[in-house]
Amino acid sequence: MTGLPKDWAVWTRVSAGGGPAMDLMHAQLVRRSYAPHMHEEFAVGACTVGREVVCYRGEAHYAGPGTLVVVEPEEVHTGAPARRAGFAYRVMYPSAALLGELAGSPGRRTRFRDLVIHDPPLARELCAVHAAMARRTGGVDALEVEARLCGVLATLVRRHAVPGPDGQARPVGAVAHRVMARLGDQVVDPPSLAEIAAGLGLSRYQLVRAFRAEVGMPPYAWLAQHRVARARGLLERGARPSELAAAVGFADQAHLTRWFRRVLGVTPGAFRNSVQDIAVV
Repeated sequence: MTGLPKDWAVWTRVSAGGGPAMDLMHAQLVRRSYAPHMHEEFAVGACTVGREVVCYRGEAHYAGPGTLVVVEPEEVHTGAPARRAGFAYRVMYPSAALLGELAGSPGRRTRFRDLVIHDPPLARELCAVHAAMARRTGGVDALEVEARLCGVLATLVRRHAVPGPDGQARPVGAVAHRVMARLGDQVVDPPSLAEIAAGLGLSRYQLVRAFRAEVGMPPYAWLAQHRVARARGLLERGARPSELAAAVGFADQAHLTRWFRRVLGVTPGAFRNSVQDIAVV
């Protein structure tokens, strides 16, 4: 394998059968990697070319063609090429409510034992459904695409979900909870680590160590992805990318764009275009 030529990503927002919108991404990474981040929804993807490495719950996991990668909501993870040749993949972001409905247990949290799941037929079907949805198929094909989407996610749950307790992801510890609340309240002009640590009776080293252990990333990385999440929300409500940097605490537009791509894979402008032009499939 001589390697893929370049990095690219395409983000698409679709509404299958008139239901809640769901995001899709088709991407190729050769030189770039994702910063530590989390999603409110599940991330269900399949590597189509090459090999990727995902850092998840403190361990490195490897995936290639024929496998599915399932990241649960609010779980910190990264993604990067496992080899110099790079990798390509398709990923969709179904809500926890949708997977719960397809599992026949609305209101209960769907859980998966493994991050990387070897299931070549299901990986191929997920990629086929993803491609059909991303093409913005409509008309007489819409019902078929909706049925195939429900089918692939229902099969994923039936084959690979495991019994688990209700509730959210792993609870955040007391130190992280207070740090996140402080940074979230002062996202534009955050306090220093020394100020936060003093308020908790800790040294800066103790604060960073505890936060990383409880959240999976240092405070500055959490703040950056939190700013991206705020920028994403503003874009969804119609804000222009040029308005966002100062509003969410980034130094300038270039800084915002760099972090937005490191978390979501696309630029703020590309994301705004995708969510304003929702495809009905």
